[in-house]
Amino acid sequence: MAGQVDHSPGESPFPEARVVAPGAPWRWLALGIADMRAAPGASLFYGGVFALMGAALMTFITSAAIELALVTGFLLVAPFLSVGLYDLSRRRERGEAQQLAATLTAWQANAPALGFYALILALLLAVWIRVSVVVVALFFSSGAPLEHGVLAELASTVDGWIFMGAYAAAGGGFALLVFATGVVSIPMLLDRKDMDTITAMIASFSVLRSNFATMLLWAAIIVVLVAAGFFAYFVGLAITVPLIGHATWHAYRESVA
Repeated sequence: MAGQVDHSPGESPFPEARVVAPGAPWRWLALGIADMRAAPGASLFYGGVFALMGAALMTFITSAAIELALVTGFLLVAPFLSVGLYDLSRRRERGEAQQLAATLTAWQANAPALGFYALILALLLAVWIRVSVVVVALFFSSGAPLEHGVLAELASTVDGWIFMGAYAAAGGGFALLVFATGVVSIPMLLDRKDMDTITAMIASFSVLRSNFATMLLWAAIIVVLVAAGFFAYFVGLAITVPLIGHATWHAYRESVA
């Protein structure tokens, strides 16, 4: 039938997931640092954009509940916004010039698939904002208290611990879904112009399933680095996000055949 791809018996239409070493995430970070050193200007440009986004969020969003949702929802959309960082690592791997201007339009290499994935992330973010607002409303009638020292204040009461547990459970479910289907899918879509979104998401899930403990370690490292960037008044994102982006490229290259 027209439009179908023939596969030999036993051949999977999806990219093969490799089993990586348990300590692989630390190697990906080391490679990410090397990529940043090779293209510091371009890497810090993307990091600066993320830092400015964080600052703008704190300045112009007046609803505490929505602000909290967007801060935590950062993990949902950051993979797509890091396409330029993946392209920088890809160019270095190929021995090509790592020019910022060229990476700004890297998404055009597979625009339909990347655009569809971006739409999925946008819908998930919209749903998460709604869920976040509801969770906050259940505990705080006047919105989430986001003043300085709020975490210490919440940790000092039983209700505060219940809220943090409920919020973490709700957010963790969304984050796990995005991580499972996106841990390597966007670098894959950038690298393979004939790849479609659904196939990339299934392949990403296969990588997670084949390397569950290792990928959980990688997810924990990402959360810690992003949190460090946020707690440094978003300035830290200028360093941590490029590092994660470059390292994610190497995670893809090592875990997908």
